[in-house]
Amino acid sequence: MVENFGTNEKTSVQILELIKNNPKITLQEIAEKTNRSKRAIEMQVKKLRENGILKRVGATKNGYWEII
Repeated sequence: MVENFGTNEKTSVQILELIKNNPKITLQEIAEKTNRSKRAIEMQVKKLRENGILKRVGATKNGYWEII
């Protein structure tokens, strides 16, 4: 499911696991749980979205993440 994203592959897997366990998790919560900066998580999520692995459903505050 997760393709090779270079050195960030481990982070991508962690992000997907956290989202699988809690689809309403925020980027800030992901950053805290993975010991990464929020900006680093934003960039990884962007790559996951561009690769069609992840998408955001609903509004910014009331939405949730969906693994495709």
